Amino acid sequence: MVGRKRKEGKLMVVLLRLCILSCLITSIHGTTDPSDASALWNMFISLNQPHQLNKWSSNSGDPCGESWRGVTCLGSRVTQIKLAGLGLTGSIGFQLGSLTSLTELDVSNNNLAGQIPYSLPLNVQRLNLANNNFNGDIPYSISQMTSLKYLNLRHNQLQNQLNDMFTQLTSLSTLDLSFNSLTGNLPHSFSFLSSIKTMLLQNNQLTGDINVLADLPLETLNIANNHFTGWIPVQLKGIHLQKDGNSFNSGPAPPPPPGTPPITQSNRNHNSGSNDSSSGSDSSKKSGIGGGGIAGIIISLLVVGALIAFFLVKRRSKRSSSDIEKFDNQPLASLASNDMHELKVVQTPLAINTKTFDTSASITLKPPPIDRHKSFDEEDFAKKPIVVKKCVRIPTNVTAYSVADLQIATGSFNVDNLLGEGTFGRVYRAQFADGKVVAVKKLDLFAIPREFSDEFPVMVSNISELDHTNVTELVGYCAEHGQHILMYEFHKNGSLYDFLHLSDEQSKPLTWSSRVKIALGTARALEYLHEVCSPSIVHKNIKSANILLDSELNPHLSDCGLASFLPNAEQKILHFLSYIQALSQNAGLGYSAPEVTMSGQYTLQSDVYSFGVVMLELLTGRKPFDSSRQRTEQSLVRWATPQLHDIDALSKMVDPVLKGLYPVKSLSRFADVIALCVQGEPEFRPPMSEVVQALVRLVQRANMSKRTISNEHKASQQSDDFDM
Repeated sequence: MVGRKRKEGKLMVVLLRLCILSCLITSIHGTTDPSDASALWNMFISLNQPHQLNKWSSNSGDPCGESWRGVTCLGSRVTQIKLAGLGLTGSIGFQLGSLTSLTELDVSNNNLAGQIPYSLPLNVQRLNLANNNFNGDIPYSISQMTSLKYLNLRHNQLQNQLNDMFTQLTSLSTLDLSFNSLTGNLPHSFSFLSSIKTMLLQNNQLTGDINVLADLPLETLNIANNHFTGWIPVQLKGIHLQKDGNSFNSGPAPPPPPGTPPITQSNRNHNSGSNDSSSGSDSSKKSGIGGGGIAGIIISLLVVGALIAFFLVKRRSKRSSSDIEKFDNQPLASLASNDMHELKVVQTPLAINTKTFDTSASITLKPPPIDRHKSFDEEDFAKKPIVVKKCVRIPTNVTAYSVADLQIATGSFNVDNLLGEGTFGRVYRAQFADGKVVAVKKLDLFAIPREFSDEFPVMVSNISELDHTNVTELVGYCAEHGQHILMYEFHKNGSLYDFLHLSDEQSKPLTWSSRVKIALGTARALEYLHEVCSPSIVHKNIKSANILLDSELNPHLSDCGLASFLPNAEQKILHFLSYIQALSQNAGLGYSAPEVTMSGQYTLQSDVYSFGVVMLELLTGRKPFDSSRQRTEQSLVRWATPQLHDIDALSKMVDPVLKGLYPVKSLSRFADVIALCVQGEPEFRPPMSEVVQALVRLVQRANMSKRTISNEHKASQQSDDFDM
């Protein structure tokens, strides 16, 4: 009996110890999902670690288990963050995208500033950032938030034109963008907001008409104090509408042009009493015209139209078959059906938009411009098809050189002056008689198709308009004797690739501060291409070989705009990379985002990925792809990415030539930016403006922005100056 009691007592002690151990383990590891906890730690740092958020922490803590202020959880996942009206400053961080269970984010009525982060929780249903100081654009990542029902960005400092990003927001019922500085016309994708009830756009600088809102199921619409013009659609006159402070026309709207199909209201269901969007719908009801009557009218119009088309075809058939062939190569039936369309097209001005111009089309097959005072059957109409002369815009802000000039300056393109070979051709050093030195890019014949030759000066003009400190300047061109040559400013320190991977033993390695400066300058160049140029320019060929360094190691991004304006540039880049891979010279490999490898399509997000790879090169000193290493380390991204958040592993990844002369905190923040850029899903990568902001903060904290190259090596040894 006594032995039995002893056994029971020991069992109770064991159970008690297990219970205590379980509690300790829970307190150590917490109940919150690790990715959610990390996102909130980052958010606390970005908010400047405010004392108002009691229990919050910057590098530890359990948001769900410790009931952090404003945080609601379901199990281990964070589902709501409500921090309205707490006087918070700073920003909301760059890791919110990992909060995949978050349904509501409310940080309204604070003093938050900067741009709205690109990485937002994609499953949020209510997003309220109102009454803060956010500026810049509305992030395009909102287009992926398909569960969003409530979006409030009221009373901020948002600018620029609204992106066409509302196509998938079919659950959105309330949209408040009022009291900002938004400009431009309303995006066409507004027409997809099939659940919208309340839309508040007042006190902005929006322009154009509001016809895109006509068929929405709106109940409340405030568009006051903008610059809208045109007419108020009749469909919107039965709702709660505030429209003062615009320039709407007060008279009756003009009738639609002849042949315009009747307006439908496929998305509008709240005004069920009217099925016709024309102003005469009510009168048609009063006069007793029902659905059958309207259908009869439409059928009658179709019959009349068919008869007219028949007589037009019959009339045209009187012309000789040879004249018809001169007029167009289309079959007779096709020509008759497209007759009026062709006649309208040729009346447009002949100035050519090089971004949409189809050089493969035979423009001699278009009919000549119409004299409105002549009848369609006058003889010269069919017998004198004209050849449209292209209006080529000659570049005025760059110098045109002759082939003879360049032959002399490059020693007949001697191999001794060869600087390198890129995707589109070879680059030579050219020195003129006056001592001026430039880099000459001689484009390969395959880079410029024969039919595109006439457009080459236009492409030159477009590229020459790019103006940024960190973008290599185009200073001249040559378009003689079938040659297509671009001339850029020359930078004697060569490319970043050469500096990192081909430097000889006598050259000094890049210090940590120089690497950060190069990353920041390159990021600013990409921000300019992506977010300042209109339309945005996708570089498509970001790599260290295209980052040139001047005498002070300032970066200059080359080939900007080249891939955007050349036809089929994407295929040429991919073919070039395959060619390089075949030669086992992997200078161009490892930069392509996963989606580019799969589809061959380049985007702003794929540029961000490539930039992240360049940052990895700066961090590790390794090539993006190195076949000489063991298989697990050949791909730089695959090898490095899992280690970016492990400080011990990170310190082992750093370029050994730095010899430990770098600040640990700066290194960690640099790695955090890389991790954001090289994410596999393009929608989670930040825009370049956010990357620039992150790097600027890194530089400011390190107090590196005013250092000169001459004392950088000394500064890198004084790690206390870099303590962040």
